[in-house]
Amino acid sequence: MPEEIHAGGKSHPLHYVQAGQGATLLLIHGSLCDYRYWRWQIPALSLSCRVIAPSLRGFWPEAFITENDSFSIAQHVSDLQALIRETSPGQPVHILGHSRGAQVALQLALSAPELARSLILADPGFRIDNEPEAAAFHTRVVAQLKRGEVDEALADFIDSVNGPDTWRQMVGWFKAMVNDNAYTLLSQVHETNLPVSLDSAASLRCPVLLVGGANSQARFGSRLDILEQAIAQAERVTIPLASHGMNLGNPKAFNQTVADFLNQIDS
Repeated sequence: MPEEIHAGGKSHPLHYVQAGQGATLLLIHGSLCDYRYWRWQIPALSLSCRVIAPSLRGFWPEAFITENDSFSIAQHVSDLQALIRETSPGQPVHILGHSRGAQVALQLALSAPELARSLILADPGFRIDNEPEAAAFHTRVVAQLKRGEVDEALADFIDSVNGPDTWRQMVGWFKAMVNDNAYTLLSQVHETNLPVSLDSAASLRCPVLLVGGANSQARFGSRLDILEQAIAQAERVTIPLASHGMNLGNPKAFNQTVADFLNQIDS
């Protein structure tokens, strides 16, 4: 499918792909990824809706290779607001975010509720505002990157998020994508403990779906537990036979879960 460039990004244009027709679903990737992360979602979900998958500012194909102050949750939210208003004028969209992308998605829905038709959060890993700051493995990974130990840094990061030995088992296209975005971690390290307000999350009024992997690490499940209790209208689904990258580990189940949720809203 053709790549399009969002002119509204000005000095940092957003590259995105889109496919399908109908209600719009915005896919927001997480750390070390870009729109290629959704390779198994775009063809399947675009059969029933219009899918837009951007690469966030600073990620491939214009990945930052040094620390950059414009890399932040707030900036990514602002960029996506502009993208929605340009590509879906006057129409709210379904928003799906995975991992770090879930924090971007949540803040997008909170900051511009008129743009959010629904919200899907897949394995968010953010800190809740009443929790203590955690020691971040990101600083160790950044030190490795600065020493030029890129493979070691990426293996450390992916295994820390997904579980031991995950990086070694990853397929070639995924490793290439992650390598293309390796140096985004130099900027991302500064937002590691950026909290999410539970009271703000509880104020959401759009339909909300929480998605987790059956084999995801416990810290992701604990985020979903807290959000499920706080957001009155939240539904929750666990994807079987999958861990943190559940959209790749079990794409059939993930895609069906998303399609069913959207169908009940749009039908």
